[in-house]
Amino acid sequence: MNVVDSCGWLEYFAGGPNADFFAPPLEVMDGSLLVPTLCLYEVFKNVLGQFGREQAVEKVAVMRQGTVVPLDDNLALDAALLSHDLKLSMADSVILATARSRNAVLWTQDAHFECVDGVRYCASCHR
Repeated sequence: MNVVDSCGWLEYFAGGPNADFFAPPLEVMDGSLLVPTLCLYEVFKNVLGQFGREQAVEKVAVMRQGTVVPLDDNLALDAALLSHDLKLSMADSVILATARSRNAVLWTQDAHFECVDGVRYCASCHR
């Protein structure tokens, strides 16, 4: 199972320098891709602000081809623990908690995750 962080989706959609890193979990349509609802929110908001509603709706439609994992009460509490223990933001902790709840690998280029167990990290080329 795989979860791709919002930054990974955006990198992939933009064809950025790390798009190839994110391609394996995003292009395999075998039911192994999990999509946290928070990633839908972050990607939709980002694309909406940069490219407009039509593009945002199109990108979210692609994301919905994976299995969308809603944020429920147990996941929220697990995320709060991760946020406290690892000093992560709310969004990062919810996405990591989602991955861990399903024994999935989290794919990201977010430096906050560089040394976190269960994470495939690729340094961002945008620095």
